[in-house]
Amino acid sequence: MDPNGIIWSAAVWLIPLVIAIVFHEVAHGLAARALGDPTAARLNRLSFNPLRHVDPIGTIVLPLMLAIAKAPVFGWAKPVPVDARNLPDPRRGMLLVALAGPGMNLTLALVGAVLLGLFAQTVDTAPAGSLGAFVASNLVNFLLINVFLAIFNLIPLPPFDGGHVVAGLLPEPLAQRWDRLARFGFLLLILLLFVIPALVPSANIVQRLVAPPAQALTQVYLSIATAIGG
Repeated sequence: MDPNGIIWSAAVWLIPLVIAIVFHEVAHGLAARALGDPTAARLNRLSFNPLRHVDPIGTIVLPLMLAIAKAPVFGWAKPVPVDARNLPDPRRGMLLVALAGPGMNLTLALVGAVLLGLFAQTVDTAPAGSLGAFVASNLVNFLLINVFLAIFNLIPLPPFDGGHVVAGLLPEPLAQRWDRLARFGFLLLILLLFVIPALVPSANIVQRLVAPPAQALTQVYLSIATAIGG
């Protein structure tokens, strides 16, 4: 397989991305169930089958276009349904449910770092275009994507997980007003990620708010991989 071809580029980004976002969403559902809300389980959304979580735009089309354009790859899945009314303490419960997704991604990044360390010799010696090189690229991208998704989802605005964290920390009257922004979530997403950066490049939220901590955290994980690989 041509390591510079479109198929290679798409595969080594889409495979780890789909795994990362599916586990992210399932983590929300598992946290909700542990706290008393069976909604996701009842709707069979705790499955790790990607087909139950795929959003055609956020999981396939957008990441594929970004991978082909060699731009930072990110995406989203269909949100796992959570009914806060089933939680004993809805505000605290929703905060914990929100944190479960990024927490899962950070855990997966650690798994990726460990695997990179264990297979360091194979990664370093695999010929370009080989199966070994393909696996190595997936592992590296798996680590990068999970770190990026964890930080990305902690942006403190709806519809991101960070927006739910903010709602859980605000006094209840302010939290109720804050939650009203959720109805404009997709519009805010488009404005923040595409429209505003196109109009005002210096206001690129990914470059200014997400990239610095993601890069720093990635270096921590890579140092773990290096220590394991010896």
